[in-house]
Amino acid sequence: MRIVSLLPSATEIVCAIGLEKYLVGVTHECDYPPSIRSLPKVTETLIPRDASSADIDRLVRIRMVDRQALYTLDRKMLESLRPDIIVTQALCDVCAVAEEEVRQAVCALPGAPTVLNLEPQTLAQVFDSMVVVGRAAGVEKQATRFVENLRSRVLAVANRSTGILTRPRVVVLEWLDPLFSCGHWTPELVEMAGGREMIAVSGERSRIITPDDLEAAQPEVIAIACCGYSTSRTLEDIPIVASQSWWHSLDAVKKGNVFVMDGNAFFSRPGPRLVESLELLAHAIDPRIHPAPGTTDPATRLV
Repeated sequence: MRIVSLLPSATEIVCAIGLEKYLVGVTHECDYPPSIRSLPKVTETLIPRDASSADIDRLVRIRMVDRQALYTLDRKMLESLRPDIIVTQALCDVCAVAEEEVRQAVCALPGAPTVLNLEPQTLAQVFDSMVVVGRAAGVEKQATRFVENLRSRVLAVANRSTGILTRPRVVVLEWLDPLFSCGHWTPELVEMAGGREMIAVSGERSRIITPDDLEAAQPEVIAIACCGYSTSRTLEDIPIVASQSWWHSLDAVKKGNVFVMDGNAFFSRPGPRLVESLELLAHAIDPRIHPAPGTTDPATRLV
């Protein structure tokens, strides 16, 4: 069996359910687990390396007008890898290879590889997608056991959160220039972590918000997890908001409850590490009740 992943989250799923030895190709963004980084890359990005957050946002908007992705597929490489299973997505119009490009490439491949199109919008659907991958690869029971373990960790967080009598107002930001709310599964994570997401709605996409929206919400906790950005890269953008007077009027800022998290590793990837995202967020919201995850550094607190 030969598997090609066209998503970082799919790569993580494939490896987590015990199929790493069958993985023969990944995207240029796939970086976890570290053992897959030497695999052949089947995609390239159209985003300049030195692009600012505002530049990336403008490029995304331009591509969305024409329904074009920001990534392109290396068809020759894909053909040379002779995949039996290709894992892709149709959830985001620009953050992965376009669905139509994948379809055309598959039609040109010898044989008829199975194409798994994952598009979860809730945490439950993320878990279901892991079982779908396992079923297609003949390890459904193994995948189901793995998901059961993840569910038990989620339940442990949710049960602890019942001890939080007054749930704080929370806003998770997915981008800073311009401001974006979180979306999809992240509002669920906030609720299970013991908070109340004041702007985003579970199952819906992230969206542009304004400083007025933040001021109206008056979050007591702000978590910043910029999509595709590491903690260090996100910290470079903090002055964009910290230089604004409205920022310092927010309760979370006044109380020192602003946390920066790795939005590349966590939150934006619908895979196994969403559970670790939940544990990180829960610890930030109430460290007295929720211990820090033992597998990663806690969120960076802005002071």
